[in-house]
Amino acid sequence: MALSAFDLYSIGIGPSSSHTVGPMRAARMFASGLPLPRVSRISAQLFGSLGATGHGHGSDKAVVLGLEGSAPETVDTATTDSRYAEVRRSGKLTVMGDHPISFDPDTDLVLHRRKTLPTHPNGMLFEAFDAAGELVDSHVYYSVGGGFVVDETASGADRVVEDDTAVPLPFNTGAELLAICERENCSISEVMLRNEQAWRSEQEVHDGLLHLWSVMRECVTNGFNASGVLPGGLKVPRRAPALFDELMQAGARDPLHVMDWVNLYALSVNEENAAGGRIVTAPTNGAAGVIPAVLHYYARFVDGADEDGIVRFLLTAAAIGILFKQNASISGAEVGCQGEVGSACAMAAGALCEVTGGTPTQVENAAEIGIEHNLGLTCDPVGGLVQIPCIERNAIASVKAINASRLSLSGTGVHAVSLDKAIKTMRDTGRDMSVKYKETARGGLAVNVIEC
Repeated sequence: MALSAFDLYSIGIGPSSSHTVGPMRAARMFASGLPLPRVSRISAQLFGSLGATGHGHGSDKAVVLGLEGSAPETVDTATTDSRYAEVRRSGKLTVMGDHPISFDPDTDLVLHRRKTLPTHPNGMLFEAFDAAGELVDSHVYYSVGGGFVVDETASGADRVVEDDTAVPLPFNTGAELLAICERENCSISEVMLRNEQAWRSEQEVHDGLLHLWSVMRECVTNGFNASGVLPGGLKVPRRAPALFDELMQAGARDPLHVMDWVNLYALSVNEENAAGGRIVTAPTNGAAGVIPAVLHYYARFVDGADEDGIVRFLLTAAAIGILFKQNASISGAEVGCQGEVGSACAMAAGALCEVTGGTPTQVENAAEIGIEHNLGLTCDPVGGLVQIPCIERNAIASVKAINASRLSLSGTGVHAVSLDKAIKTMRDTGRDMSVKYKETARGGLAVNVIEC
């Protein structure tokens, strides 16, 4: 089993990688394998966290669009709402854009608030029937965080993405990664680059990562230029446009203006995510603002920043993300927000450390600091929406990642708690965490804040 940087980073839509991107992919996978001439009806059932907060995360809309053949990477974000509204109005759905059937989202798409499937909290059951009501096909999928989708045959479905590609420098733990760096006398980004070439050429890796960076930049710009309130009923106002105008006028008089810019970058991304805009999953949608914010900080405020540094940043962050994906989880429904924002904070901290001169041991230390101080972070979205506390949480984690990098750079890299131990602690903490704090909107802020 191998993971690429391009598995962790994918272009999709908001507001949630596990609740929007994953269900859309799963629905499309199911529909694409159907013998369409035999299909007269399709039903979909969402369980666990998907059922509990699916309406607020747009899971119902994502399933419908996926059944019609849309993919998160290419779906027109400007028409998703109108397309879903038309299905509800007409009672008709065109499977894979070619096969019309009757479909009533109120009866054919069921969100179970209290039922779960085995293996993972984000379970989905799709069934197709013929005109006589006989079952044509059925399939269970799990959306396991970051847009990853596995089926019921996957072993340890919370972590495994089936890919048996042999990479030249395989690693499963932080200790193994550091040992490779020492043996090969290379950086963490160089390890990742050599492994990436098992799938694509060095130029393709370089171009692909810079394309992801361009999408991140576009997302930030879109956040600057938007206005109004975010959808969903909480009436959360977009703050990024006003903050952008304020910073453009204020200049650099405030000694902490750099922090304000970092906050702005994160707010812009996560407001776009909450509005269902185009973003880069990094490693999830709910935590998608951290890496772009810290990468913008590097590109704008670090002397000597260049495209090579941006590529190395994203490669290093991916190596750290792989450790979380393989040894714990990046799913808020499984381990709480420590698995999303916490993982993203660690990824950004380690990546910034490398591109600002850190050694592999300092990079590992920065990543450990980033996750250690997010341990126990719950996922308790108010109203089931990826808005409160998610948007501000990304801004706080972005600043925390920069601080973690600076703390590590001031040291030797020798520290008491290894990244591997911190990741194991995150996994154990997530296992002990009550389900009401795992993206179900049944605990924490979700029940203590009155919805507006």
